[in-house]
Amino acid sequence: MNVLKVEQNFEKRNRLIREIIETVVLTALMFFIINIAVQNYTVDGPSMENSLHDGERIMVDKVSYQFHAPARGDVVVFIAPPHPEENYVKRIIAIPGDVVTIKGNDVTVDGVTLHETYVTPTRQGNSFYNRPGYPVYDHFVLPKDKYLALGDDRINSSDSRDWGLLPRSNIIGRAALVYWPIIHEDNAGFLPNVSSVFANVHQEGTKTATHAPDSAISWQNSGAMALLIGPGLILGAVGFSRRWGRR
Repeated sequence: MNVLKVEQNFEKRNRLIREIIETVVLTALMFFIINIAVQNYTVDGPSMENSLHDGERIMVDKVSYQFHAPARGDVVVFIAPPHPEENYVKRIIAIPGDVVTIKGNDVTVDGVTLHETYVTPTRQGNSFYNRPGYPVYDHFVLPKDKYLALGDDRINSSDSRDWGLLPRSNIIGRAALVYWPIIHEDNAGFLPNVSSVFANVHQEGTKTATHAPDSAISWQNSGAMALLIGPGLILGAVGFSRRWGRR
């Protein structure tokens, strides 16, 4: 009887140890997968007001651009061309092959002057216009793998009007949602779909893209986000935070 009890206790201890090891391994694997697929960042500065506020935490999808190219209207996090040690967040306004003209506050893409609903009139401005060394965008054709990226707070944003085009290789991922703070803010949740701003823009010889409804666009743009957003919010917030440059 005593021998039997000893064996039973030994089996229970082994089972407990095995379960602990399995839990630790599974948790580590989840952290690894989440860190590859999604990343949370903290907004630092006003360059994307009123879309993103200083101090907010944003979940960034690092997977979907492995399957499709960045699109007009996407808010992206990237390695800053003028300061490679920093990350910036801006909105993609034009993609490779687009013909761009920027005159003052007006932005024209493929002959369509954009009515940018995400830019508050009081935040319009172009402090770089006519500055020595200013990148001239006058019927400028964006080359392969280069994007025009502008901040929503045009008067306080260092962007493609300052340092030139954004290389595709610098893009880290697409900002998908604001997850903190969840109260007292007007923009918590998924970033809104702004495809209507670019609805009339299309390159010659290409078809206009079909866009998902506002309520579905964030999920359709990233299947990985749909699978990982739950554990990502819990585990990703623990220790994988980064800050965007103020510019």
